Amino acid sequence: VDYEMSGKDLTDSVTQSGRIVRALGGRMPEVMIYELFLDEKGEKISKSKGNGLTIDEWLTYGSEESLGFYIFREPKSAKSLHVGVIPRAVDEYWQFRGNYRNQPVEQKLGNPVHHIHNGKIPAPQSLPLTYGLLLNLVSLPGIHDKETAWRFVQRYAPDTSAETHAELDELIGLAVNYARDFVVPTLERRAPTEMEAEALRDLDSELTRLPPDSDGETIQHLVFEVGKRHPFESLRHWFQALYETLLGSSQGPRMGSFIALYGVDNSRKLIAEALAAA
Repeated sequence: VDYEMSGKDLTDSVTQSGRIVRALGGRMPEVMIYELFLDEKGEKISKSKGNGLTIDEWLTYGSEESLGFYIFREPKSAKSLHVGVIPRAVDEYWQFRGNYRNQPVEQKLGNPVHHIHNGKIPAPQSLPLTYGLLLNLVSLPGIHDKETAWRFVQRYAPDTSAETHAELDELIGLAVNYARDFVVPTLERRAPTEMEAEALRDLDSELTRLPPDSDGETIQHLVFEVGKRHPFESLRHWFQALYETLLGSSQGPRMGSFIALYGVDNSRKLIAEALAAA
């Protein structure tokens, strides 16, 4: 054996076996000790506890490349392993893939995607929207299947299709699975406060003045400006109010990108529903 990997809990075993090999006149393998995997509670994952995440489970909600990315990165650091880490792993994989082309060679060699793809990074280098944004889209009422989601995506990015962007097509299907099993059951929109309702009316009024082809950056700037006009403790509280009253979650996407993807008219319907509950 020339090379051997083992978990942190076997460090002493590796040390003792190395001494035995040397005592017998042999050469100890090159070794790498990797850290433990922890569940969402920070407890060690083990077969006896059954608190792990299988490969099949990961691949139900995340791409094969995202799994390779997750495993490859920082092997000597403890990692949380549960379904909640999958969306971040997917988006970070694409972030590193997008950075690869313009990196100097030493950074390319340290980029996980170089090793995942054996130095041959496939096109495209990036996607027009993130997995996180897809999750927000397919968590909304009436958009719980791939075909419906694609209609919104193609309006947001007209040059895309299932035929030309196979990886995006896969991600949409995976996002549908994840949203169905882990996002939709947890969503609960709350009614806005009086001050939040006034800000939502202001936002709705501003959205009516937008050109129909406004991009995410333009809309994001508008959302920021509306928030500044109202007495929120901070802009973070304004965005949290948007997430909780419109999407039913305490966290959410970049609102400009979301409104551009979902559509101004549909977003105004969400605002109307929130105001009706006030």
